[in-house]
Amino acid sequence: MGDRFQAKQRFTDGAQFIGGRLVHGTSGRTQNVVDPATGETVLTYELASTADVDAAVAAARAAFPGWSSATPGERSDALHRFAAVLAARAGDFARAESLQCGKPLKLSAGFDVPGTVDNAAFFAGAARHLQGVSAGEYSADHTSYVRREPIGVVGSIAPWNYPLQMAAWKILPAVAAGNTIVLKPAEITPLTSLMFARAAQEAGIPDGVINIVSGAGPDAGEHLVGHPDVAMTSFTGSTAVGRRVAAIATANVTRLHLELGGKAPFVVFDDADLEAAVHGAVAGALINTGQDCTAATRAYVQRPLYDAFVADVAALMETVRVGDPFADDTDLGPLVSHAQRDRVAGFVDRARGCARIVTGGESPGGALAPGAYYRPTLIADAAQDSEAVQSEIFGPVLVAVPFDTDDEGIALANDTPYGLAASAWSRDVYRTGRATREIRAGCVWINDHIPIISEMPHGGYQHSGWGKDMSAYSFEEYTQVKHVMYDNTGVSRKDWHRTIFGDRT
Repeated sequence: MGDRFQAKQRFTDGAQFIGGRLVHGTSGRTQNVVDPATGETVLTYELASTADVDAAVAAARAAFPGWSSATPGERSDALHRFAAVLAARAGDFARAESLQCGKPLKLSAGFDVPGTVDNAAFFAGAARHLQGVSAGEYSADHTSYVRREPIGVVGSIAPWNYPLQMAAWKILPAVAAGNTIVLKPAEITPLTSLMFARAAQEAGIPDGVINIVSGAGPDAGEHLVGHPDVAMTSFTGSTAVGRRVAAIATANVTRLHLELGGKAPFVVFDDADLEAAVHGAVAGALINTGQDCTAATRAYVQRPLYDAFVADVAALMETVRVGDPFADDTDLGPLVSHAQRDRVAGFVDRARGCARIVTGGESPGGALAPGAYYRPTLIADAAQDSEAVQSEIFGPVLVAVPFDTDDEGIALANDTPYGLAASAWSRDVYRTGRATREIRAGCVWINDHIPIISEMPHGGYQHSGWGKDMSAYSFEEYTQVKHVMYDNTGVSRKDWHRTIFGDRT
């Protein structure tokens, strides 16, 4: 499947992309990018300072008049070229993503990169369809229509679990709508965001339209969110950090889009295809080593199927091959860091006293010991109010809980503060229809879990945030809606003027 990506040779000029150039950060502090499969440092770079953020915002602001005034066709053509460059560099992007994240190369090459190329192609087309309401006489004396206009400079913050896809989800709708952007990737996974910006430049997108600042959240991130020249902030990450981002943004009355945590329920009714549900649960729980805000995390299984489901999921999990992300036969790579591995292990260890660890619950030894690995884990019989059920673990851990009635299953599915995604498993169209209506989540899958497509929106309810990524709905986040109204009468003195002038003629 190819050699590991050589990050040190690729980023000798720095890990900031500002105004069309790779430059070094000026904070005076460095950050290591670590291969989580081995614990080895693959790149050390200088973190961005607040001055670097200022420079990036200034570059984006300078590029805004030209990019926002480009025709939809011109922006569309540029994004089509961008999609072609991304496709041509697919192997490079996949290897870099697997190196910095630890995800199996088959996931990066088969899911992350093709999804990103498809996103670029989708928004290339969508750029031509930024339409408002057609003109009409909603008042008898006037013609009204709606314009969609770009907002300005967007300041976005992306997480470490899907660095390439999250960069695409932030950047593509923003620039398709005519905005310019400064993106801050997670400081531990900046590689593919930088490569994404350079690919855009190669495709002919003007310098300054896309800028990347690789810095720490409390410094570069907070300065970006609070910057007076940033018209909108888009953040993906934990709910706790999202609250901090919201506080800073709202202090400036900055427009805000949040995609936050999740704790997706996986509801299995007693008429479900058990084999399909078992395979769906294991795949949905373990994708990206469980570091996915829509991952299946809470399996609620109706009691007639519960024991068989637990036994079959455990057996299938034990066949999952944990290993080197670059090996052809690896199914599950490490977590993104040793700190994240230890955090996941802490959740499982605390659950031992009140639930049953059916399989997993440990880090592998031997040749994998230096990496941030953790075995696929199934926890059964946890209480609904327990930490394992209520909190986002963000690792290869599935919790199984039985239920009796349909009412109870749906109530349990809704019984967390989150509402990003969910699935329901049944052969009964009425049961599944009820689930889609009553489960409070931004996406509800039926007899599947995880697939996403560029044409459909992604975003949550409740503590999972607000607003949408992907699809034409994302333009709701990245455009201003302006009402334009024309007088059609040519009359100098309007009838409504009597409210001011009374009976004077």
